[in-house]
Amino acid sequence: MLKLSKLEVFAVVSEEGSFSAAAERLHLSQPAVSRHIQELEETLGIRLFKRQRRGVELTSGGEVLKEYTERILWLVREAEGALTDVSRLLVGQVRIDATPGVSVYLMPTWTQAFSQKYRNLTVSIRTRITGDAIEDLLSGRTDIAFVEGELEELAHERVAVLALQKIEQVLVVGRGHRWWDVNALPAAELDQEPFVTRQPGSRTRVWIDGILRARNVHPYLVAEFDSPEAIKEAVMNGLGVTILPTYTVARERAAGLLRAIPLAELKLEREIKLLWDSSRPFSPVTRAFLAHIAESFPVIDPIIPARLQGIFGED
Repeated sequence: MLKLSKLEVFAVVSEEGSFSAAAERLHLSQPAVSRHIQELEETLGIRLFKRQRRGVELTSGGEVLKEYTERILWLVREAEGALTDVSRLLVGQVRIDATPGVSVYLMPTWTQAFSQKYRNLTVSIRTRITGDAIEDLLSGRTDIAFVEGELEELAHERVAVLALQKIEQVLVVGRGHRWWDVNALPAAELDQEPFVTRQPGSRTRVWIDGILRARNVHPYLVAEFDSPEAIKEAVMNGLGVTILPTYTVARERAAGLLRAIPLAELKLEREIKLLWDSSRPFSPVTRAFLAHIAESFPVIDPIIPARLQGIFGED
């Protein structure tokens, strides 16, 4: 009889295409992973993988088992999600990837009340650029992701997307800058202006470059950082100006350290989006976290399957 534990190992190996990568993800030794696959092959009497110079590849029989395994594991996880009362779990975790602005400025607020409600559950947050977050979802290394910005070039058929909120973006200058007392500014004024921005490859950088290039505006790039905090520090120290979401500069504006200036002819907005792998059901802890933030974003409600209540005469 097929054992669920071996099917779970098989699923990870087929996703990773490597015994060593699967072992790392499963927190097992590579010999242990090999043993699980060997025993599964002996049970079925077929080869499941072709060993290649770099990694492994599914055989035709492996492809068939993969289809069945995906359906089996979906049903198991769906049943787990429908029946588990997370408030009674002794331990559990939701793994979240978030782009830098969301990770630093929004996630702490979102997780505080959740952690107080479910003291035995952990919210594990990693700061990632959008492309890496999508790769993590597809590989199963993360459960959900929150990103800010555009996804057209990174779209994948398995990655579901839900827009949560539009966020205004503004030009940000430090105290003492000649624009400090300006109420609005044409984008053309940024041409050859010392400018601090995100690193190449981030969706924010691609978006800002595209917006300015479309208007034939070419700032003088003086620094690139992978963190909004570093960008703000550079601007406060007079290195240059930048464009940031309003939520990232709220405290500094209140303290009189930074000034946010709208660009006169532009309404700069981006969207915070929730991403998940549509081929996998949400785990019970992930469902609980989504239900928690759905209080602030009701648009999330329809994607959370209802938990079965009272089936054992309880509740």
